[in-house]
Amino acid sequence: MIHIFKKTIPALALALLSFSSCDKWLELKPQEGVVAEDYWNTKEQVRAAVNGLYISLITSPLTRELFMHGEIRTDMVEISTFASQSYEEYRFANMLPTNSFSNWGTFYRIINYCNNVIENAPVVKEVDPTLRQEELDAYIGEALAIRAWMYLNLARIWGDVPIKLDYTASDEDLMSAAKSPQSEVLKAVVADLVRAEPMVLETFGSTAADKGKVTRYTVNALLADAYLWQDEYQKAADACDKIIDAEVFELVSGDPSTWINELFGQGNSVEGIFELQYDRQQLNPFYALFRQNPLYTAGANVYEDLYQFDATDPENFDVRGDRGALSTATNMIYKYHAFSRTQTKSLEDSYTHWIVYRYADVLLMKAEALNGLNRGQEALDLIYLIRERGNAMLGTDLNPDADDQQGITAFIVEERAREFAYEGKRWFDVLRNARRNNYQYMDLITNMIVNYAPADRQQAMLGKYRDVDSHYLPIYYIEIQRSGGVLTQNPFYGN
Repeated sequence: MIHIFKKTIPALALALLSFSSCDKWLELKPQEGVVAEDYWNTKEQVRAAVNGLYISLITSPLTRELFMHGEIRTDMVEISTFASQSYEEYRFANMLPTNSFSNWGTFYRIINYCNNVIENAPVVKEVDPTLRQEELDAYIGEALAIRAWMYLNLARIWGDVPIKLDYTASDEDLMSAAKSPQSEVLKAVVADLVRAEPMVLETFGSTAADKGKVTRYTVNALLADAYLWQDEYQKAADACDKIIDAEVFELVSGDPSTWINELFGQGNSVEGIFELQYDRQQLNPFYALFRQNPLYTAGANVYEDLYQFDATDPENFDVRGDRGALSTATNMIYKYHAFSRTQTKSLEDSYTHWIVYRYADVLLMKAEALNGLNRGQEALDLIYLIRERGNAMLGTDLNPDADDQQGITAFIVEERAREFAYEGKRWFDVLRNARRNNYQYMDLITNMIVNYAPADRQQAMLGKYRDVDSHYLPIYYIEIQRSGGVLTQNPFYGN
């Protein structure tokens, strides 16, 4: 059973009613709440419900959970003494179905909001003739894309999960649903995105909306990601090319005086494709996570090993390293607190966006696809483009030959770690590449474990991670109990 809080839509209405923003695309709010029997009657109500999807992304624990699932099992972070036992269990491969971090409720709750729009918005066209078909299609396309993103996350965190494509109004309407194989979940993701692509807009006419809402470019970035998880390399490359060929995006300058501010401090840069839009009315959770009694700090050897430095020239450095991704002076995760390399934000200024996709990601996803197609030199050209922008240190150049597919894979995974440090991608990048060809590159995982596992835990952790079923989380025990035997526990964690 997929448990969603009783009366899920009032929660959405509450979010809509309580959220305020200076961006016009978030200003429209329903007056009564979307549970009213007569709600689905006007195009304004459809627009408000779709805006509510975006509000649910930033008012829910989603970004905290995406960071945790993407980073806690990696060599990029350490957990602090402020972290509870649940964090320690997750980090050191002692997860049990009773650990609350195995609860997938946030993802399915947002899926249910999407299902509500997809299922009920079409009836509005029958009663409100001012709702044009292309407007309705665009709204449904946005909901399809957000639903696909949630299922992509579920598939790569839990593996096999239930697929639920109809709206649930309350707990009384819930039906128990068995798990679908991860491969079927990924196919459902692609199906939603292929359907959404011609429906969604290329532009909403403003920078904030174009970066904060689902556009055709967002859909193609999601498609490229999903295809890579299916080893569909040509389709992934084609999806990337649709973004590249549009010539709408470009890498921001690697100038140390502007890079961190333009990309993160201010946000919505020319590089951004889809960013969750925090602002002063809705602050992000990162100040508490990384600065005020921080739960996470930068990994002890990240700077020296991953970024490195030029001991002979202090002005020669990777812009993404010290006071880019992290502060070497304090070991603080830095990019979510920075106005610049020398000025950090206060709590009141903690509105740095959560970047889901940016242009650098598209270029490196294409490099991954090209490597899978044995087009190694083209893949290397894209990697070096990213390295040049970041002023990567010479010592981090693995310099693989163009026909060395395994060497290029390792190079891509390392460069993605440098480029997307603390953006919730590290674990997924390692897992996606490690599992190819029946886990041909398992060493990507085991080497990472060796990098961070304490000496007294290392062998036990390696033993667990060599079992590929351990790479996915257990299903929360409450979900198993509520399902009445329909849901089975993920294999590594017993029944």
